[in-house]
Amino acid sequence: MNAVGPVTETEIWGRAIRPDVGDLSAGAAREFLRLRLSESDAERVRVLSAKASSGALTTEETQELDHYLNVGRTLEFIKAKARLSLRASA
Repeated sequence: MNAVGPVTETEIWGRAIRPDVGDLSAGAAREFLRLRLSESDAERVRVLSAKASSGALTTEETQELDHYLNVGRTLEFIKAKARLSLRASA
């Protein structure tokens, strides 16, 4: 339990993935580095981000953008672990 405040999904994913531990095989690390949003999802993020910058997001769009951002953070945790694993195996 977090004494400071509610635990976020990002904190939970960080503890589960442990991006600071490079313990993936080189093959697995290379495969994880290939993960990315589809082009249509990336375009949707760009559209939502532009609307957010102008303050025009609806409540539903704010939630949608939050979902994309959460997935993006999780992908970054995975990729950080993959990069560290490749450096450790070199």
